[in-house]
Parts: sequence; structure tokens; C-alpha cells
Amino acid sequence: MSIDFAVEDGVATITINRPERRNALDAEHYDGLSRCWTQVRDDPAINVAVITGAGDKAFCAGADIKSWVGREAELAELWLTQKGQLLNRGLEIWKPVIAAVNGVCVGGGMTLLLATDIRVASENAIFSLAEVKRGIIAANGGTQRIMQQLPYAIAMEMLLTGDSIDAQTALRWGLINKVVTLAELPDVAKEYADRIAANAPLALQAAKELAIRSRHMDIATGLRMEQLTNRILHHSEDTKIAKAAFAEKRKPKFTGR
Repeated sequence: MSIDFAVEDGVATITINRPERRNALDAEHYDGLSRCWTQVRDDPAINVAVITGAGDKAFCAGADIKSWVGREAELAELWLTQKGQLLNRGLEIWKPVIAAVNGVCVGGGMTLLLATDIRVASENAIFSLAEVKRGIIAANGGTQRIMQQLPYAIAMEMLLTGDSIDAQTALRWGLINKVVTLAELPDVAKEYADRIAANAPLALQAAKELAIRSRHMDIATGLRMEQLTNRILHHSEDTKIAKAAFAEKRKPKFTGR
């Protein structure tokens, strides 16, 4: 089992390292990925995370179907809602997450993508939610986030046909931010991560949380939450650091306090 995890200059890089299986996930890999996401959430030294796949053919092909065939779970597991949480299944991570999509992004890989914030894809990337072709649905947020992030007709086409779209089509519909060559992908993802990590950590997390929760709040509540959050942030050490750096015409070095 290999879910590679590294931290440098406030940026955590998670690599699904199973290229021989198109970075598909069996139960063991899902557990490893869950532990990585928990560390991203809990480690104050981490400000941003990048998720990618090993090799040059796949970001993540979702669940490793062969490993799940014949596996029976106790019905009681259905109510273990806090067990093995993932970015796309229940775990709240307010630190920004960047996806570097290096090829096939289907099924569970696609639902993982939908839970990230910034997405860069290589030219050979393809995207699909093909679960209906196997008699199941796109779970872990597949049927929910796709409707929030794409126009209705496009989202329904992907959900109901299970057909794939290429990187340029994904870019046109706003599913991803940028298409680059495979060779450029790591550097472009890192450049995004470094730009974000240079900002105030508390403000980053607050901005992300408010933006995501806005989908489920009326505008009056959202505006009030902004006011309260900004009032709290004004008393943070980071705000003082930012003011001093501005006055001295230098870049701030935030502490996340």
C-alpha cells in the first residue's frame, strides 16, 4: 500500500502511488488516504494540500472494483458515519486543496476532484462518472457536488450517460482551472500552492469555509457570518503581521495565530 505524503514549506503533497492499477483504491488505500486527509486537517504546519496520482496515465480510477467484488459489510457499518472519513466523504478540511490531474479521473477519482478547490489537468486527462454503467451511483458526493459545480444539463449528461469528457471540455465548463502539458503539471500545481500558502492561514480557512457554507445559507446569514468572522480575524496575530509588513513594504511571514 502506498499513499505517499510529504510536507514542504507549508504545502502537503499526497500522491496515490499505484500506477499499475491506474491509482485505483482498495480498502487499504482508502484508509491510508483518510489518514493523510486527517493529518492535513490537524497539522498547523500545513496550509495547503496538493493531491495527485503517480505515473503519467491516471489521477485516480476510483475504487478498485476487483478488490471489492464479493466483499460483504455488516449492515451496521452504514451508521458508522465517522469511520474512515475522506475529503469527499464527511471530513471537513478548510485548508485549500489543489488537484493535479495527470490522466484518467473517473468514478471515485472524479468525486475526489469535486471536493477540491483548485484543479489543474494535463492534456491527456479525461473525466467521467461512469457508475451507472455498473448498476450503481456516483457516491461520496458524486450526485451532489456535480449539480452544484456544473450547469444542470451538463451535470445530468455526465451522471446519466456515464460518458467521459476530455480536458478541454472540462475547462470550457469550468470543472477545472487550467490545462497544461503533463511535464508542466507538477510545477503549475506547486505554483498555485505556493501562491496560496503565502497568504494568512486563518484567513484562508475562514474564506473557504464561508464560501462553501454559503451554498446552504441565505444571503443575510452569510453576510452576518462574514462580519463576525472578520471581527475575529482583526484580533489575530496574522493581521498585525500584515499591517506591519505593509507599512515596511515587505512580504509578511504569517504564523497562523
